[in-house]
Amino acid sequence: MSFFFPNPVLARDLRVGVDPEVPTIHHAIKIAQPGDTIHLEPGKIYRDYAGFYGKKGEPGKPITLDGHGATLEGSDPLDPARWREVSPGLFAADDLLPNLSDAVIGRWFFLFDGKMQLMGRTSKGRSEPLKQPDDLQPGEWTFVKDPSREKPPSKQIYGSFFIRLAPGTALADAKIAVPVRSAGVQFGGDNTHLVIKNLTATHPYNDGFNIHGDCRDIVFENIRAIECGDDGISAHASAQYRVDGFVSIGNSTGICDTGTAQTSYRNVFIADCVGFDLFFLDEGRYSLTNALILSKAQNPFAVTGRDTGDCRLTMENVHLRRLVDPRMGNIAARASVHGTRCTFEGLEIKIIGAATWENSILNGQTSEPGATGADLGSLWKLAPPSYQNSSP
Repeated sequence: MSFFFPNPVLARDLRVGVDPEVPTIHHAIKIAQPGDTIHLEPGKIYRDYAGFYGKKGEPGKPITLDGHGATLEGSDPLDPARWREVSPGLFAADDLLPNLSDAVIGRWFFLFDGKMQLMGRTSKGRSEPLKQPDDLQPGEWTFVKDPSREKPPSKQIYGSFFIRLAPGTALADAKIAVPVRSAGVQFGGDNTHLVIKNLTATHPYNDGFNIHGDCRDIVFENIRAIECGDDGISAHASAQYRVDGFVSIGNSTGICDTGTAQTSYRNVFIADCVGFDLFFLDEGRYSLTNALILSKAQNPFAVTGRDTGDCRLTMENVHLRRLVDPRMGNIAARASVHGTRCTFEGLEIKIIGAATWENSILNGQTSEPGATGADLGSLWKLAPPSYQNSSP
């Protein structure tokens, strides 16, 4: 008697740009099967994004994207051929992106010699009005709509971007970059059993990590979002994922989770955000453990529900140090927060919903006799070296 045992499918290592069958990240994701690992080159900058749309691993056999410290760069160098000089030092470009909307313009920026120029604007929060082109100073930009080309009910808008340079500066020498990708890592549809790790997303016009759809068993490890037009990371719809190791610096929002998402964050550092540092809303279930937030955003901390359901956030060992005014967080109606060993330094919290605190310190007030708050020593180890001198 003989028996037939089918050969198991062996997990593969797919090396982007090294193996001929995977010249791009898109190709690697497309052909990846359960158990496979996609490898990026250590430290390399990819002017690309990682899109997962209905991608599925299997229990115990996830599809893994290992960046090995690589960076997904969302902006490309400006192409002078697409611009025209309308007056000395003032340049204009039409149709810079194939699809523009008010939402995109609200997130927009240019990079001038590597520095993010937001023009006092943010996707979530107060924004300065766009300037008229003739009012621009060197190193500034604006956008002027052309309503005659709009076709309601489409949300697409049309118009021209303007950039002002110092007199005598050639556009080709100005070292300007344009955000052309919407995210570093993006999910849509049903995704299951995926791991994304050791990866930085920077300079997209939307989120660093943008997670939509009905996602299950998604893990992020050691990821960073730096200077993104909107959120560092954002869960939407019914996405479920967990994060272990997240750095969010210079984004419009550090973390923003919505819908009925269920998310878990552990070992988090957030600094220099513009609109919100922490923003949890809708009907989701969220948790934040071992987090240090150096808060400069317009809105440091907001949790809010919806008429149809409540929003719940649990926090453990979280230190939020408020560095600027205003010094008020908000737990709105139909929202609840439970905090254990938390320290809110220089921040008061307006509570309309519900909040319970254990062994926590809120703006110098202890939640109970003998409360010690967050373990500050362990949390400051999360900060990148350039922030270590901010530690107590």
